[in-house]
Amino acid sequence: MVEQAFPKPTNFNKPLPNQRWEIYPQQPQLAENLGQVTNLLPIISQLLINRGIKTPEAAKAFLDPESIVLPSPLDEFPDLEESVELLQQAIASQGKIAICGDYDADGMTSTALLLRSLRSLGAQINYAIPSRMHDGYGINNRIVEEFHRENVKLILTVDNGISAYEPIARARQLGLNVIVTDHHDLPLQLPPANAILNPKLIPESSPYRSLAGVGVAYILAISLAQKLKQVKGLVEPMLALFTLGTIADLAPLTGVNRRWVKRGLKILPKSNLPGIKALIQVAGLQAIQDGQKELTPKTPLSSSSNSKSLKPEDIGFRLGPRINAVGRIGDPQIVIELLTTDDTEVALARALECESTNTRRQEMCEEIEREAILYVESEFVSSLSQDRVLVIVQPHWHHGVIGIVASRLVERYGVPVFIGTYENNEKIRGSARGIPEFNVFAALQYCHNLLGKFGGHKAAGGFSLPAQNLPMLRCRLSEFAHQCLELQHLQPLIKIDTQVDFNQINQQLYQHINYLHPCGMENPDPLFWTFNVAIVEQKIIGKGHIKLTFSQTIHSQQYKIQAIAWRWQQHFPLPPQVDIAYRLRENHFNGNTTIQLELVGIRLPHQHQAINYQQPPSSHLFSHSPPSPLTTNFEYDQGHYTCGIYHNHLPPELRIKNPEGNILVIQPGRTIGLLGKNRQECVQVDICQPQYNKIIKAALKALSSLSPESIFNFKQMS
Repeated sequence: MVEQAFPKPTNFNKPLPNQRWEIYPQQPQLAENLGQVTNLLPIISQLLINRGIKTPEAAKAFLDPESIVLPSPLDEFPDLEESVELLQQAIASQGKIAICGDYDADGMTSTALLLRSLRSLGAQINYAIPSRMHDGYGINNRIVEEFHRENVKLILTVDNGISAYEPIARARQLGLNVIVTDHHDLPLQLPPANAILNPKLIPESSPYRSLAGVGVAYILAISLAQKLKQVKGLVEPMLALFTLGTIADLAPLTGVNRRWVKRGLKILPKSNLPGIKALIQVAGLQAIQDGQKELTPKTPLSSSSNSKSLKPEDIGFRLGPRINAVGRIGDPQIVIELLTTDDTEVALARALECESTNTRRQEMCEEIEREAILYVESEFVSSLSQDRVLVIVQPHWHHGVIGIVASRLVERYGVPVFIGTYENNEKIRGSARGIPEFNVFAALQYCHNLLGKFGGHKAAGGFSLPAQNLPMLRCRLSEFAHQCLELQHLQPLIKIDTQVDFNQINQQLYQHINYLHPCGMENPDPLFWTFNVAIVEQKIIGKGHIKLTFSQTIHSQQYKIQAIAWRWQQHFPLPPQVDIAYRLRENHFNGNTTIQLELVGIRLPHQHQAINYQQPPSSHLFSHSPPSPLTTNFEYDQGHYTCGIYHNHLPPELRIKNPEGNILVIQPGRTIGLLGKNRQECVQVDICQPQYNKIIKAALKALSSLSPESIFNFKQMS
């Protein structure tokens, strides 16, 4: 029977990640030439080329952003001078100023930055942040009316306001001055504010174009301090908050962001702000020296134990989530107090609240993710390739964390994800995450007549809709997806910089990679790949992570290196021989520093042909038809099979297909074969087991009747 011929394998039967790899075209001669000019390794020069940096002049500007002469912000932002004058007048007259912030990391750091700076400059200032659950994003009429009752004279929006025409018109009607500082895309009609600061209003060529909301706030604060001649002591704490918010908001690390973040990452570990010190320590980033006690309310917050520069991933994965968690499921006032207090005890208490909130957020995400996966597997997984988009809505999910779950579902299923929860029986509120070929904001615009409020950008967005419109939304989004997505796009994309071997991975390479930092949006962490490596050890650690030891033999010498695959338990155990894609990370343990791999991609080693960046491969490698394969049919154990020897791989492959469409693939000299409908969904099997060995012999016997010479040659290679 079929089951007897192709039994379910007992080892390595977990599917590998469903990925498509794109590898940048390699330019070794240009990399060599650029390396000679920059004194960098050719590998690093190739990374620069991949980022569009191909001349010595461009390389110098990238590697040393301080060498660039910046234009004055006053010349770039048309309303900056007016904004400074309005603030100066309000401070001089002691008129009340109120900030309306946002509940994400960008909005909260922006709010804290302006609170600290304006208070130090003598302003009478307070703030409000809309409720994520009750108000939604941005300034609204309720907040404007409250400010008016409190006798506020000047409203300052941060990280919001550019689309808030009606509330800002109401504020102006009530006689309040309004300065909008924002970085989001421009609406068709700008609000009637006294002044608007938004990098989207300045030329795309400007180095200030990539600023996040906290960057606009930073420029406003510094410009005001310069006008009042009170800059001393203000820049470093503001730069620390700028760096925290810019990285946490995933702003592009280009232009002034690259220059200022590079400075800020050096300042953060030595910051005198009690809140940042406390946050660094509760996040586990501050090394405890021998004999040093844990931080307590009575212990001075010392920065001397960690004088090294932080990395963007320290903020992106350690500090940022602790701040964002509060905005998602807690009270943003906790973060504002954390970042504005000068009291050590208050700072520690608020940092610990951030820590506990983040723990709760993690638990909520894991629970919702489990529920979402079960729901998708039972209701949608069979139709994903047809729908090309996943729309999933369930009651009782917390709106503050479903965006994180959407990102994880994109990673798992490779399709755009729109995830929502019912606010009541009549309204759905949701978040969306996309893939490179799918524009989330354009998709929401395509469905605008079905939605209530919506907004976002290419990669992510938020939306609300009447519950009765959900079936129509599914159809409309699928219709949009079919316009821009091919089947080959429905796999998570891994963009790989260059190939390296294990003998090239050392501290010198790692130190040269540091010249590219800070890495982040539009300057991603370098992604390397190595083919045909052995897994000599693997085990599950923590909450579903795989810890591995890889081995590669080069010129008869064995090189080993450790790796971590975050949240890959569903793929455990991994096959013994694989191609891998990874980032390099430093691992600090017991006083020792080693280089380890952070696994991002994995595939079976039979696929290590070169892949062009612009021309991704077909996802169905079993369907490639070589010229003139030797094929035939045969009967085995009461089942009808086809088999053939194919020469489009080196060495050639014997393929045996059973009545259910499963294919067994064998290469000469290997004891491990592949079994599945295609390479992306196959498993590895031991072909020495009798059930496989017998059917292989039957296939070779059938083929030998057609061409004994071909079968003889195939056996000789074995």
